[in-house]
Amino acid sequence: MKKTSDLRIIVLGTAAGGGLPQWNCGCLNCSAARDPDSALRPQTQSSLAVSLDGEAWTIFNASPDIRQQIQSNRQLQPRRLRHTPIESVVLTNGDIDHLAGLLVLREKQAFTVFATGAVNQIIAENSIFGVLDPELVSRKTVRVEEPFSPLPGLEARLFAVPGKVPLFLESGEPDLNVQGENTVGVELRAGSKRIYYVPGCGMLTEVLGARLRDADALFFDGTLYRDDEMIAAGTGHKTGRRMGHMPIVREGGSLDALAALNIGRKIYVHINNTNPIWRAGPERAYVESRGFEVGFDGMEIHL
Repeated sequence: MKKTSDLRIIVLGTAAGGGLPQWNCGCLNCSAARDPDSALRPQTQSSLAVSLDGEAWTIFNASPDIRQQIQSNRQLQPRRLRHTPIESVVLTNGDIDHLAGLLVLREKQAFTVFATGAVNQIIAENSIFGVLDPELVSRKTVRVEEPFSPLPGLEARLFAVPGKVPLFLESGEPDLNVQGENTVGVELRAGSKRIYYVPGCGMLTEVLGARLRDADALFFDGTLYRDDEMIAAGTGHKTGRRMGHMPIVREGGSLDALAALNIGRKIYVHINNTNPIWRAGPERAYVESRGFEVGFDGMEIHL
């Protein structure tokens, strides 16, 4: 494979937890995604891959669909017997749709897992992750704002964003805008380029907005178009904010807030199966008219 000097990003998965279609959902989007005559193609759960040379790769969030994502992207496939170009995995929270893929990567292959102390504690306290041989898979705890290198030449920082603990750790009503180690975004720098990956965010604070301003690219939480979307669709009883995700539009929406920040490319990822931006229509047209892109599995960006 020809080597490059680009900062190369592949959107491995664009959907929120459960993917598109969800296995038990017959909503408009899920039905269309199952129809081979539809323009809406199935999408896997949220994950990003990044490389500087097209040879060595780091994965951001290990979704349950990671085997399929590797199969769909030749760049991540073995070059020889017992090999992987995946050198590391970086986790942004402890949600099932970002952790469970680690269990797929258990076949005695060396790589490094980078996560905050809170997320690494979740892994350590769940014995099922013991299938990852500690002699091969090292776990590195990264403090918020501490620079580290998931690949040689790639500088990364984890930074706190408003969010909540994973659903399976909730006890009563959780704090929905806590900022700490449970939900983080990722800042990546290579040369003069600066990109961000924020697949989960409960609120865009002034501090977070200042950080994202003038970035070359941003992959941002697009879970729901409207806060009450799942309630209106009959697929759930929680608002987006209750799940730790800010909506795209209306008061406190991400679209207006991000549009003012002079970001080079603004791409929505982690999109719920009910979100109308999946298909052609007024909602998608509005998002695109404001300078945003709707991510899709296999989307590639070179900077």
